[in-house]
Amino acid sequence: MSSPAGSSSSPLHWQFSQVFGERSPGEEVENIDIISAIEFDKSGDYLAVGDRGGRVVIFETETGKDVTSKHPEYRYKTEFQSHEPEFDYLKSIEIEEKINKMKWCTTLNGSLFILSTNDKTIKLWKVKERKVKKVKEMDRSPHVSSESSLLSESSFVRGESKSSVSNGHLLEWIDNKGANISPSNVGYGQNIGDAAFARCRKMYAHAHDYNINSVSVNSDGETFISADDLRINLWNLEVSDQCFNIIDMKPSNMDDLTEVITSAEFHLLHCNLLAYSSSRGFIRLADMRQSALCDRSAILLQDADHRGQKTFFTEIVASISNVKFAADGRHILSRDYMNLKLWDMRMSTSPVVTYKVHEHLNPKLCDLYNNDAIFDKFDCCISGDGSHFATGSYSNHMRIFRNGVGSEEGTTVEARRNSYRKQPQKTASRPRRSSLSNLTRGFYQQGNDVSDTGINEFSCDFDSKLLHLAWHPKTNLIACSTGNSLFMYYA
Repeated sequence: MSSPAGSSSSPLHWQFSQVFGERSPGEEVENIDIISAIEFDKSGDYLAVGDRGGRVVIFETETGKDVTSKHPEYRYKTEFQSHEPEFDYLKSIEIEEKINKMKWCTTLNGSLFILSTNDKTIKLWKVKERKVKKVKEMDRSPHVSSESSLLSESSFVRGESKSSVSNGHLLEWIDNKGANISPSNVGYGQNIGDAAFARCRKMYAHAHDYNINSVSVNSDGETFISADDLRINLWNLEVSDQCFNIIDMKPSNMDDLTEVITSAEFHLLHCNLLAYSSSRGFIRLADMRQSALCDRSAILLQDADHRGQKTFFTEIVASISNVKFAADGRHILSRDYMNLKLWDMRMSTSPVVTYKVHEHLNPKLCDLYNNDAIFDKFDCCISGDGSHFATGSYSNHMRIFRNGVGSEEGTTVEARRNSYRKQPQKTASRPRRSSLSNLTRGFYQQGNDVSDTGINEFSCDFDSKLLHLAWHPKTNLIACSTGNSLFMYYA
């Protein structure tokens, strides 16, 4: 079997690293605080986390930590409100502020650029560090006029020790702690450190009739795509009022609709290629060089083994929720409800290998349908060298698989630091949290082995879902989320 990084890779030994925003016993979590997107930048130095409240929180690697550490450690950098709730009066629907996807763009002049999207609007944000200065204020006496104060300041600047007040006392300059400042230290401002500020550079709106499920930045660094249920649009990062519809799956009669687009991703190396998945379990590769409208796929990947007997749940569980290109540019990883599949673009009739994530849920499909859990969309991710894959499951479980012979069983890791678990409480109210995100409450610990520690994957807690995760591009570190908590594990 051919593989992105060969078949000689060995199983990884996973350990707990950090957690941000962990819940304390008895603490209720608001729906707007639940994490909905995670994304590393290409260097791995920055990690962006989006939530259902429309907020984006950015973490950066610790620079002052022990350089001998085998894995990066992260600290809070900044946060900003990316989207606000809106109301479409023409369609009489509410547009949630929830962050669906985020993608990092090319770093320019020391500034970070990131795309974030909710159901309808994509925004390009610029994050830049600036020097923060605090102005030193003069402690003015209420009995001194503004003219006398100005004369007093002049005398200090010249180093004179004259009294500027009739009672013989000198006006004093004080710092923010109340301490006197000598005349030699007088100035108009004082640097108190660096702070990162976010500013919306572009807004790409009014181009999707259906909810946006994907954004992907092209390898050319100039364009990106956005996908909804039926269309994929091509944008230029510098042009926000115009886009090109390159894929349109909307039939002339909506009664003839048989499938919808579920995920879309640009090829990592070739700027003319993109892949998009459907609710029927198909993956189509489109070449933008063929025509302006890529209505005919260059390659169609479909599992021939699943063309046999169909049940009511067959097409539901076959819907692909996420696709990712491997670094070698030849393999594609896809996740449907039941399985994680690795595809070779030269083998269109079947995946290279299928990792069974939810095989034990087959007898429970009817119950999963009744409580809507069968429609949960799990992300997947690939290690930087393409030798390992990861995806989420229920009971806060993360499944990690190795690319190679005999690796179908994989490793199960439970995303929690202690034995406490509480179901997130849903509420109809929409309170806004403080300016400092709950995610800043970080915890770091090293050396705790978490791999296969008595975890029973057959006793599922369907209210505890690990939907979102991302793999560090350069090292074996995974960031994953459960509820409002961000966990990191390294190997």
